[in-house]
Amino acid sequence: MKLNAGIITDKLAATKTFYTEVLGFGVTFENAFYLLLHTPGNTAELSFLLPDHPSQQALFQPAFGGKGVYLTIEVDDVDGLYEEIKRKNIEIMIELRDEPWGDRHFAIQDPNGVGIDLVKYSAQ
Repeated sequence: MKLNAGIITDKLAATKTFYTEVLGFGVTFENAFYLLLHTPGNTAELSFLLPDHPSQQALFQPAFGGKGVYLTIEVDDVDGLYEEIKRKNIEIMIELRDEPWGDRHFAIQDPNGVGIDLVKYSAQ
């Protein structure tokens, strides 16, 4: 089984720019109403679909409301990524911090309102 999460949004261009330029994702497939991105290393994919597109069934037409969804992206060098993201002038929603359970992480938000937790897990 392979998971590909999808978000229905009218912000395809801004979403593509954010994920490719800020997080280094690649474009797997793209057309006028659909965008499929992959993480560096091709370990996961994330898709975006225009709302109300006539090619889609009713279930896949309403736009995402911008709240209640987050992604966690595990990285090897969270400190380095934090500095890189700051240099790109991306707003940091949660500053870099260490949690009592061992995680070191920070969070940003994509153009659709999706929270992105960038984390380095540590064994406890």
